[in-house]
Amino acid sequence: MTDLIQHRLAEIRRRMHEQGLDGLLVLVEENRRYLSGFTGEDHQFDESAGGLLITNRSQVLLTDSRFQIQANHEAPAYEILIYPNGLAKELAKISQTLGIKRLGFESNRVSVQQHLNIKKELEKAANQLDLIPLETFVEALREIKSGDEIEKTRKALLLAEDVFRHVAKKLKPGMSEKAVAWAMESGMRHAGAQSLSFPVILAAGPNSALPHAIPTDRPIQSGEPILFDWGARLNGYCSDSSRTLILGKPDDTFLTVFHTVLEAQQKAIAAIKEGASTKAVDAVARNHIHAKGFEGKFGHGLGHGTGLAVHEAPRLSPLRESVLRSGMIVTVEPGIYLPEWGGVRIENQVAVTADGADVLSRLSTTYQIDRI
Repeated sequence: MTDLIQHRLAEIRRRMHEQGLDGLLVLVEENRRYLSGFTGEDHQFDESAGGLLITNRSQVLLTDSRFQIQANHEAPAYEILIYPNGLAKELAKISQTLGIKRLGFESNRVSVQQHLNIKKELEKAANQLDLIPLETFVEALREIKSGDEIEKTRKALLLAEDVFRHVAKKLKPGMSEKAVAWAMESGMRHAGAQSLSFPVILAAGPNSALPHAIPTDRPIQSGEPILFDWGARLNGYCSDSSRTLILGKPDDTFLTVFHTVLEAQQKAIAAIKEGASTKAVDAVARNHIHAKGFEGKFGHGLGHGTGLAVHEAPRLSPLRESVLRSGMIVTVEPGIYLPEWGGVRIENQVAVTADGADVLSRLSTTYQIDRI
């Protein structure tokens, strides 16, 4: 692990040099773990398990006493510095000691209040430090996964898929959305997941027209779409899957919507390869859905990257264009959502390769429970 961390630090220092930075403050939880191995969790935005301060020659993990033992164990490549009076005070002192003049910081993680506190402490210490806001500075490295990262994602995915098979085969009319969602959550925990990638989405009937529906007490009925969206986090890496099932015989609307979504996904996956445009891949699925008469019924992006976070770059979307590269992991999750009726979404995770896409999912895309 130490060799891997040193390799990642070398790449970060190269990027720092390119941007004229002699210091980097890392506060995003996933970036902190990626560059140090430290797994401390922030729990909410206004709480922090600490930060990394990286210079050309040194790397320091700043944290508080709650995480001292954990940090010493998990981040042997770092000097561990405990701050008794908060990060802002310690940062003002140590950046001066290390001679940092231009400090990059992650602007998406530092609140206005935190920024004011840091500036206040710098002024009190007469520290003439320039604070340079950065976007996606570490995240850009995380986009390309190593073979080990892909395998960790695959294992998380297989765990989550096994739980889905078990739960789906016990589905019966009258079960509540909440009960099925809890069966998914508890099943993943019992199977060894360290946590969920996100709260389970379980929505049936008209509720499935809400892409991010919250499970309710509503009983599931025969003949209506049942949308599952779930994921397990294992060894730090996230899985993310969606399937749509039905109890009983599907009607013509369900069959038309389901097969349109499935065909859109298959076409999009076939378009994925190194060098492909993310916007173009999204358009393959979106144009198919539009051509089948469902224009405006697929409102979200086609997919997103996954890794230490369940939503990472790149984004398969009509809004922002980037280029797919070998080693990226992305979801492909087209959907159609019809108010008052319901919705269908089918989602697989795939790894981008030089000449195509390696579908990591091993779960059938069928809507028929007896064929899962």
